[in-house]
Amino acid sequence: MAGRTLVIGDIHGCLVALKTLLAELDIQKEDTLILLGDYVDRGPDSAGVIERLIQLKEECSLYPILGNHDELMLDVIDEKTWNLGKWLMYGGQQTLHSYGVDSAAKIPKSHSDFLRTCVTYCESEKHFFVHANYQETKPLDKMPPEVLRWESLNDRTPGPHVSGKTAVMGHTAQKNGEILYQGYLLCLDTYCYGSGSLTAFNIDNGEFWKTDKNGEDVTNGLFRIYLE
Repeated sequence: MAGRTLVIGDIHGCLVALKTLLAELDIQKEDTLILLGDYVDRGPDSAGVIERLIQLKEECSLYPILGNHDELMLDVIDEKTWNLGKWLMYGGQQTLHSYGVDSAAKIPKSHSDFLRTCVTYCESEKHFFVHANYQETKPLDKMPPEVLRWESLNDRTPGPHVSGKTAVMGHTAQKNGEILYQGYLLCLDTYCYGSGSLTAFNIDNGEFWKTDKNGEDVTNGLFRIYLE
């Protein structure tokens, strides 16, 4: 029997929330798990998050998407030093602290290798998954990387995609802690590193789970979105 297709929003170093959420999901080998990016920065334990995600590759079919924070960290590791100040300002300092190091060059190669395996986007029969945004008139393989990884929904909210598929994304923090659902678009960044939660979503039936950065279940019984 085919497993579930589950999606998790921006983690941002919130290992406690991730562990609690994975326990609630009870991930099975036949499940497909899509991660929407931004595994590092801002939260307290980016090192622990990446280590747990590496383990997840052995537990299910894992499709990690590269987020802009993950890209920034790789840029600094690759000594693209023009991004160092930007990375530190947007959470890189917390990431270095989680590794107990003072330089990105000291981050374990297994962790940077994991980020290098991340994809730009992925698709299913009825959905496509990106980190940040999309252009509604272009196929995914023709879209600029800066749109897919960097463009906020606060700057531009697209219309339905030409493919007819529902877009699922993160990046734009929903600071009310709620999933943004516009019929053709879902944003699952529910502000875990702040006052919100980490969200997992089952695209097959609309069921979702939410835990906060302290590991508390905050789903509050509102556990399903009925997709159009």
